[in-house]
Amino acid sequence: MSDKIEAAVLEEFRKPLKIRRFERPKLKEGEILVKITASGVCGSDVHIWKGLDPRVAPPIILGHEGVGVIDEIAGEKFDVFGRPLNEGDAVIWDRGVVCGMCQYCTVHKAQSLCVNRWTYGISKPCSEPPYLNGCYSEAIVLHEKTRIIKIEGSANPVTLVPASCSGATSAHSFELHPPKIGETVLILGPGPLGVFHVAFSKEHGASNIVVIGGTKERLEMCKKFGATEIINRHETSLEEREKMILELTEERGVDVAYECSGTISAFMEGLRHLRIGGAFVVPGFGVPSGTATIDCFHLITRKNVKIQGVWVSDTEHLYRAVKLVQSGKYPFHELVTHTKSLAEATEALQLVEERRAVKVVLTPS
Repeated sequence: MSDKIEAAVLEEFRKPLKIRRFERPKLKEGEILVKITASGVCGSDVHIWKGLDPRVAPPIILGHEGVGVIDEIAGEKFDVFGRPLNEGDAVIWDRGVVCGMCQYCTVHKAQSLCVNRWTYGISKPCSEPPYLNGCYSEAIVLHEKTRIIKIEGSANPVTLVPASCSGATSAHSFELHPPKIGETVLILGPGPLGVFHVAFSKEHGASNIVVIGGTKERLEMCKKFGATEIINRHETSLEEREKMILELTEERGVDVAYECSGTISAFMEGLRHLRIGGAFVVPGFGVPSGTATIDCFHLITRKNVKIQGVWVSDTEHLYRAVKLVQSGKYPFHELVTHTKSLAEATEALQLVEERRAVKVVLTPS
């Protein structure tokens, strides 16, 4: 890698990203310089680009989904399984870095809730060292506390990179509330998060996997991953969808619903489709999206439902998602419908914003 490293920088919200060149950093003890081979363009990146995430201040290198090859290591380093890391190793890493010392990290064993957690491509601007804090770049500097998984075999980084966010968050959903064998699952939102939820639902033995969404191509992708029923919300009314789901479930409603779109309308609809005693799992809201007015008696208390929020993920979830992709049981190579260069990062964001792609990946190197 040369002494100059290019990155796509968000300098102003809602403006095109600018390609800037950074000096190759001098690493501190424990840091790793990784050459990025694939960077996922997440729906959260679109929210950030539009100025909807209150955590973000420009200038910043976007991108929290990354796969790469180690270019330089400062000191002796190991992955989460204790395997030594060396230059040339392919790696994937937790997008969030936790302190390991707060009550959530130590007592509650819930590192995704760490009060000091920060995230690549979201939390740190590129105006302060080590500058290379996001994945829309030819390289990234991984902090000494970053948890890393060495990639074994010949995994395609483009195929694997969605595991670092959509996949890991989905694995977290299924840790908190998986369906039982034979149950009916509803997934609201057929984007990458929804697609991973389809695959995990199938892995957990759900008999019926229903997906509601508004983009035909994304719905068809869900079928390839195991959805048994897809419903286009633009072609049906809420009442028609309610009737369809009741007919499918012998008038009961679904056992588990997963809200994967991050919209209030989908959240409200999911509550209506739940059976008495069902569970509603909500991983889709990555940024503030408004408030909902809920009939608490009829939709929550009388139905005796469980509502479970899902916030990001930790290392176990990343590992589960990586193994799911690497299993070869699902066509994850088809999930990525567009690849773009670093110079095309703004176009990539627009593709995601306009839902003209299922998943877009940048290939900086």
